[in-house]
Amino acid sequence: MKFSENWLRSFVNPALSSAELSHLLTMAGLEVEGLDAVAPPFNNVVVAQVLEVVKHPNADRLNVCQVNVGEDQPLTIVCGASNVAVGVKVPCARIGAVLPGDFKIKQAKVRSIESFGMLCSGKELGLAETSDGLWLLPEDAPVGTTIREYLELDDHIYTLKLTPNRSDCSSLFGIAREVSALTASPCTPLAITAQAVALEEKLVVKVEDAQACPAYYGRLVRGVNAAAATPVWMQRRLERSGLRSISVVVDITNYVMLEMGQPMHAFDAATLSGGITVRRARAGESLTLLNEQVAQLDPEVLVIADDARVLALAGIMGGQGSGVETTTRDVFLESAFFHPDAIVGKARHFGLATDSSFRFERGVDFAATQLALERATQLLIDLCGGQVGAISAVRGTLPTRPAIELRRSRVTRVLGIALSNEQIADLLSRLQFEFTPNGDDYRVTPPSFRFDMSIEADLVEELARLYGYDNIPAIAPKTALTMLPYSETQRPMSRIQQVLVSRAYQEIVSLAFLEEQTERDLCGNDAPLVLQNPIASNLAVMRSSLIGGLINALRFNLNRKQSRVRLFEVGACFAKSGDDYVQTQRLSGLAYGSCQAEQWGVTAKNVDFYDVKADVEALFASLSLRFAAATHPGLHPGRCAQIYLGDALVGWMGELHPQWQQKYDLPLAPVWFELQMDTLLGSKVPRQQEISKFLPVRRDIAVLVDEIVPVQNLLDAMAKASTALVQEITLFDLYRGKGLESGKKSLAFRVLLQDTQKTLTDLEIEASITALVDALLQQGAQMRS
Repeated sequence: MKFSENWLRSFVNPALSSAELSHLLTMAGLEVEGLDAVAPPFNNVVVAQVLEVVKHPNADRLNVCQVNVGEDQPLTIVCGASNVAVGVKVPCARIGAVLPGDFKIKQAKVRSIESFGMLCSGKELGLAETSDGLWLLPEDAPVGTTIREYLELDDHIYTLKLTPNRSDCSSLFGIAREVSALTASPCTPLAITAQAVALEEKLVVKVEDAQACPAYYGRLVRGVNAAAATPVWMQRRLERSGLRSISVVVDITNYVMLEMGQPMHAFDAATLSGGITVRRARAGESLTLLNEQVAQLDPEVLVIADDARVLALAGIMGGQGSGVETTTRDVFLESAFFHPDAIVGKARHFGLATDSSFRFERGVDFAATQLALERATQLLIDLCGGQVGAISAVRGTLPTRPAIELRRSRVTRVLGIALSNEQIADLLSRLQFEFTPNGDDYRVTPPSFRFDMSIEADLVEELARLYGYDNIPAIAPKTALTMLPYSETQRPMSRIQQVLVSRAYQEIVSLAFLEEQTERDLCGNDAPLVLQNPIASNLAVMRSSLIGGLINALRFNLNRKQSRVRLFEVGACFAKSGDDYVQTQRLSGLAYGSCQAEQWGVTAKNVDFYDVKADVEALFASLSLRFAAATHPGLHPGRCAQIYLGDALVGWMGELHPQWQQKYDLPLAPVWFELQMDTLLGSKVPRQQEISKFLPVRRDIAVLVDEIVPVQNLLDAMAKASTALVQEITLFDLYRGKGLESGKKSLAFRVLLQDTQKTLTDLEIEASITALVDALLQQGAQMRS
């Protein structure tokens, strides 16, 4: 929100500089994003009137002017502007003036004629981007008055970053009320005079949804001059608040909104059919808004209508065909209180962001709704004339402000300082809170303009703000430090992250929202969790897997010439189970590009399934994983596996499907894995085992099997048949090709046998190996000779 410092100081004028006032507001929770001067620094520039213009005797494009600057004798000034003329009033920089850019005005001889100053354009004063000549001032500009004083250029524009809870400060008077409370300076109340009713005529107003619109006030004003000019002081305040002047009636409603925080609307009474109705829109209705956008309405939208059509989106924007024009003679002024729940989100639904919706969504002062109508009527009569009609009012059940119990002991405990009863009472009074003291406790009733006051903590915060955060001492905490219990059956997250970091992965954090099509492509999710109010159209669904964020991060890196990428993420994934929503923590990783960083000692090779498989096994070090071929909608059909820990499915891994590799414009296929986080956090407690003093015995078993037989099936069969003497079974050789039948492969397993108590005999060794061979034969294997 923007506002003029001069306008603010017309209500409350504390003994603070502009910078000090900015700091005060920021420390009180009203962050000042910007503090800008209205005009660049310059001096000794006054309003002047040109009395005489004569052609320069020695230059075709110059004129010699006699200029009245408010002194006894006029000044002679040589000027080359094409629009200089007798009688015009313009800014005049006198000798000694310093203009923007440190341009100093001196007495000078121009083509043999002495010049005692300079007539200025808006660009030369730093007040315009371009200029076609002198800046022509209004005819009533007082000659001799400094330009800075006449145009109120010694002013600053504050830009506030209001938090949603401080809707009471979305007006000049609200900010003035806040400054008054912070500084204990007097605040001048609004000078509002109720206008005498000259017409008993009034429109019939009906409210069909009293919960959405608890209060509606309107009145007819006939015989206005809508073509009247908006006064300069009002235009100046509007412009410095970020609003352009449109017409006098519209400017009045905007001015009241800025001044009091109450959005208003003015209808051309001649365009209305019958009375005014506040209702929900009907299916199929539409409205062409003032910005020429056509809004398709539904029953969720609250509208203002007459007997024939919809006139406006309640609390958001008016429609075309009923607004005030310069030819308007009769005006219907509207001032209403719309409940925030009825307005919130509706403007964004139509792609709008208006000053009215900004205030109604956060809550306006419902006690000042009629007062704002009186203020607008007063300004309308003063500036446009007319006859005032009676007020049409519909009042329902307005929001209540329940009393809040405030304990002095609680204030002391939370703030760490002891405020006296007198201090607390003074601070509450400055906030305009009604309260009843009861010993050290208070029963506090917030005013109608404070929607953010509901619990005791809110009041404590208000006391802290007014007391001043800078005045609260920073006391270092004192406490006894004790070690928390740590279970060896759980691994800390940091250890898991460190494993991946040590293997050249880098952690990312992505949004939990995805584009719907990405979720369908990579996860095969035809019924994703759709957000009701997404922050962007490409972030419309909740993710069911982390793969989408990793692919997006990979593309981001590839677009920045990163050819080798290793990424991982720990995050929540979301799914629906029946009527419930399920959230699970997962760890997901992705590898792309060369297996190792480019170097002279290693032959370049792109990362493959088995490289990432080794990374996954490193995460489960000391535990045995099993990988089973499977299909996944996002992965290559022949290069995809499910990951099992025992009999439990704990994750997926594989190479990205060629279809998606092409769609997402990836030169190579990345290899991806995803694991359930809870399975990674578990850990086995180390157990002491006796180390054998006897040498191990190695035996190799070579078999022929069909190409389609998974090695994991053979390992599982041997593990099940092995005796206690078998310590390790490992595949160490795989052969296909010459000397083997088509569709066959040769596998060689290393078997280590060992006993902790004795040297193994040939009989014991052969018995164990025979059991393993039998298990292989049952799987269809043939022993190689």
